[in-house]
Amino acid sequence: MNYYLIAPAKSFHQSEQLLTYHSETPLKTGQIVEIPLGKQQAIGIVTQEVPRPNFETKPITRTLYDTPIPNHILKALLWLNDYYRCPLSSIIQAALPRGITKKRRNATIDTNNSLYDENAPNPLNIAQQTAIRQIQNNSANTVLLHGITGSGKTNIYIKLASDTLKQNKSVILLVPEIALTSQLVQNFQQHFKDVTLLHSAQTESVRHQLWQKILENDKPQLIIGPRSALFAPVKKLGLIIIDEAHEPAYHQDQNPKYSALRLASQMAKTVLGSATPLISDYYICDKHQAIVPLNELAIKNNKTATIHLIDIKNRANFTQNRIISTPLIESIQHSLNNHQQSLIFHNRRGSAPLTICDHCGWQALCDNCLLPLVLHADIYQLRCHACGRSFPVPTACPDCNNASIRHKGFGTKLIEDELRKLFPNAKIGRFDADSAPDQQLSQVYNEVKTGSYDIIIGTQMLAKGFDFPKLSTLGVIQADAGLNLPDFSAEERSYQLLTQVIGRANRGHQDSQIFIQSYQPEQKIINYAIASDYAGFYQYLLEKRHIAKLPPYTFILKLSVSYKTEQATVANTQKLFKQIRKIVNDSHYDQIFITPPMPAFHEHEHSGFTWQIVIKAKSRKNLINIFDQLNKSSYLHYDFDPYTLL
Repeated sequence: MNYYLIAPAKSFHQSEQLLTYHSETPLKTGQIVEIPLGKQQAIGIVTQEVPRPNFETKPITRTLYDTPIPNHILKALLWLNDYYRCPLSSIIQAALPRGITKKRRNATIDTNNSLYDENAPNPLNIAQQTAIRQIQNNSANTVLLHGITGSGKTNIYIKLASDTLKQNKSVILLVPEIALTSQLVQNFQQHFKDVTLLHSAQTESVRHQLWQKILENDKPQLIIGPRSALFAPVKKLGLIIIDEAHEPAYHQDQNPKYSALRLASQMAKTVLGSATPLISDYYICDKHQAIVPLNELAIKNNKTATIHLIDIKNRANFTQNRIISTPLIESIQHSLNNHQQSLIFHNRRGSAPLTICDHCGWQALCDNCLLPLVLHADIYQLRCHACGRSFPVPTACPDCNNASIRHKGFGTKLIEDELRKLFPNAKIGRFDADSAPDQQLSQVYNEVKTGSYDIIIGTQMLAKGFDFPKLSTLGVIQADAGLNLPDFSAEERSYQLLTQVIGRANRGHQDSQIFIQSYQPEQKIINYAIASDYAGFYQYLLEKRHIAKLPPYTFILKLSVSYKTEQATVANTQKLFKQIRKIVNDSHYDQIFITPPMPAFHEHEHSGFTWQIVIKAKSRKNLINIFDQLNKSSYLHYDFDPYTLL
């Protein structure tokens, strides 16, 4: 008889995360099996063989796959459990495809890569060739490719992937979202015959069969997908490339909570590509001498980009429209006259983000979330952008019955309406989360790229790596819109977004005019972005974070307490705070900083109220020790190394 420690993919009441079972047939570490767990059957992974225990064991029901998952996957699952204190069961559920026990009817999986061209060129200039050598010769496990927008990072990825595959090793390319990085995916499909795409639009059956195909394939493979593609069971993983590595999409904000960047660095040689890397990543890579700069445009010519900073407070700049400045309007007209494109960026959807009564001050809030409702004028409804609920637009104030209802502020829909009035003959496209599925930018990108649209409007999805060769006018409607959020990442995110947007018109295709509208034209973050001064931005934020004891100088644990009533939430959060203080005092930990209990940014939702406590520590080990001693309950939620505190 053979005995094995099995990690079930289902939570159970015991404190142990591994259970012992027996099998008459010898099994391999990493094999996926079905086991009895209580009165039900569950999926599990064999973690190791053990001697016969001194207690009765249950038999393994059956083996699902003869081929075990690769060792680097098993190690990654156990590392996530230890580093983030995620329950092993939830990690396994995230790593394995849904419905893994189902017998599948062969799904139609289109593996025909019609874009492949064995003679497709991949020109590399001297700067790119130098960057490739530096990456390949760097002994660090994680290397940061810090390349300006338009420097040709994709060409470097293609060369690195090609060289790795020739060494008989597999490659995983992570993208924030395949639908928003279609151009990069198409470039890879042009250069590699066998490319496996994994994404959320695929059905459960297709994803299961793709996973099984990857598991049973012994050849080196190229996988492209979002953060979950890290769990693709490829053999001999040799390289992980993470494009736009600064994107929040690489941080899983639901259980199991983890950073794909940190996980990747535990699995294989990892290249982080970004024009605006996260402060913490840059700091760590700098300490390990693992930063490869790329400061030259891939396309060199005499094209220039002129940036104009416009003060919104000076209404003399807005003689033709209250939202769009006169110089920006004139530049859009010039682009139209020359059959070129204009891009208008504003990171807020809808028509107006605030509906209030001018008479008594009543404000339209969501019943569930108590957050301001956003007017969508095209369907004439108020919508909550947190929970998605819709409400009718009141004709009179519900509190005072006065008809003084006002809609204030603006979003992309209102900007579209204004532009249609100003330029009635222009073809205008708006691309944001409210766009119809067949009108998403990923679906009509080729039309946009070739100039079928005269003016394009959108939110942050326009900043994610798209190339617009005919673009000659760029307008940022309110550059400081996200700067004042009560979060340590607000300035960093604003710099990244503004830099990425400016990069759409600064790629060397056309002489371009860029207009940055702001209520705070003197703001340092805005001016660092305009000057493409990452070094100045980095030092500025690094100093602020050192004073505030924030990453990269500390590690953070965010604890959230949620109950149905506010009274229960406050009482239990204060009780938790006292317990933390006692643990810290009894353990004599140094360099521990605890915020007092406070309401979460989204304090009230349909499920109840949430308060939070933030613990900062110089030592991550001390942070974990504190967490391990806490009284856990279903009302307590935790997040190690959160990307945001909102």
